Amino acid sequence: MNKLTLPTFFLLLILGFQCNSQQVITRQGSLSFFSYTTVENIEATNNQVYSVLDLSTNEIAISLLMRAFVFKKSLMQEHFNESYIESDIFPKATFSGKIVDLDNSLSEAQTKMAQGPLTIHGVTKEISIPVTIVKQNDIIIFKGDLDVLVSDFNIKIPPILAPNISKIISINFTFEYEPYEK
Repeated sequence: MNKLTLPTFFLLLILGFQCNSQQVITRQGSLSFFSYTTVENIEATNNQVYSVLDLSTNEIAISLLMRAFVFKKSLMQEHFNESYIESDIFPKATFSGKIVDLDNSLSEAQTKMAQGPLTIHGVTKEISIPVTIVKQNDIIIFKGDLDVLVSDFNIKIPPILAPNISKIISINFTFEYEPYEK
């Protein structure tokens, strides 16, 4: 199986989806993060985020490869993958959960809470994220923001660099879902 199909297959398998018209998928969701530092801001974007949303159950699953983050400077990308997130040991981040009180008709934009476990760097935390969901033609747009404490996910920052790196990472995401087809 190619690299794009395998993660999608596992997402569907994990949630036990059976193909129906209520499921939508994105293979190129966008997730970026930003961290303010006194020396130089750190930011990266990942445009290869996989996600499946089942509108009949309001369940959502998101998976992304950590090495798919692109930085402006290759040295930042190298440090991120080798020293901080340890992508060889913890290759992906995942979220699976439910969108609370979603009106499945999607007749108008809605702001709801997505709740469930977020796993980063091998650590899983229950979170609630405010998300906006809107339908435009046949595309369902799902977006939101959240702040993550580096310490919550056991990401170690060397003491010499700690004063120069923010303890909070701001994450924002936008996924454009289309109907799932076999």
